[in-house]
Amino acid sequence: MDWKNTINSFKQYLQLERSLASNSVLAYIMDVEKLFSFSLTQEITNPIKLETKHIQLFLVWLNDLGVSSTSQARILSGVKAFFTYLAIEGEIKQNPAELIEAPRLSRKLPDFLHVNEIEEIINAIDLSQQEGLRNKAIIETLYGCGLRVSELTNLKMSDLFFKIDFIKVVGKGNRERLIPIGSAAIKMIKLYIHEVRMHQPIKAGFEDFVFLNRRGRALTRVMIFLIIKDLVSKTTIKKKVSPHTFRHSFATHLIEGGADLRAIQEMLGHESITTTEIYTHLDKAYLQSVITSFHPRP
Repeated sequence: MDWKNTINSFKQYLQLERSLASNSVLAYIMDVEKLFSFSLTQEITNPIKLETKHIQLFLVWLNDLGVSSTSQARILSGVKAFFTYLAIEGEIKQNPAELIEAPRLSRKLPDFLHVNEIEEIINAIDLSQQEGLRNKAIIETLYGCGLRVSELTNLKMSDLFFKIDFIKVVGKGNRERLIPIGSAAIKMIKLYIHEVRMHQPIKAGFEDFVFLNRRGRALTRVMIFLIIKDLVSKTTIKKKVSPHTFRHSFATHLIEGGADLRAIQEMLGHESITTTEIYTHLDKAYLQSVITSFHPRP
């Protein structure tokens, strides 16, 4: 049994028996090909000759190449699937990667903006320009509701329920949720609609979208990124700011204010509470930085 034929057989197994999408199949094959490259350094020409010690050395090899812990964990998952296939085929009796634990993954705390930094960005908006009111409404909505950028670009006029201070958004997995919206965001959206949007021609098919470009079409994700990048360049802020930064800031400021974690989970549209819990860690880091910065004996 050689590597080339075994990898081809594994590919057919993924396509035919597991019916995986082409991108998933490609990812698995790339993972196994990395193992193949490592095996050449160990002069192992037959994959069934690999033992647990070799898989451990493989992870060390990946680490030495600068592969991140997250990527190592994904690659190990692909390698385990490869050996599971060999076991199913009767080529090996035991999966040599079965008991190997993935590298410990660190959860990176997301960047967020302080309230004064958000105000600085808002103050950088030129309201004398046609798109000024629109851009201010965008920032107020991103920060005021904690939206994903795709939720913002797809926000519809029919999703605005200002009489009860809520908006409806469609998040990941086409899951709908209602989110409270504050008075600042409502005020700016109404100003934008009445002062700008009502007076511009709108392309067919885009009549229900809230935020439009000059050509009367819905704004793209890229355009939102560019708008924010341009605004930040006019401030003293040195952080890397994206639309998602406002979402992180929304959650962080709610945690700092003592909001219930379940309520924040609901508003952010997180399927699992563990995803939302990262903001509690961020809050602890923030509190630690406050002590370090301001306590007389940190």
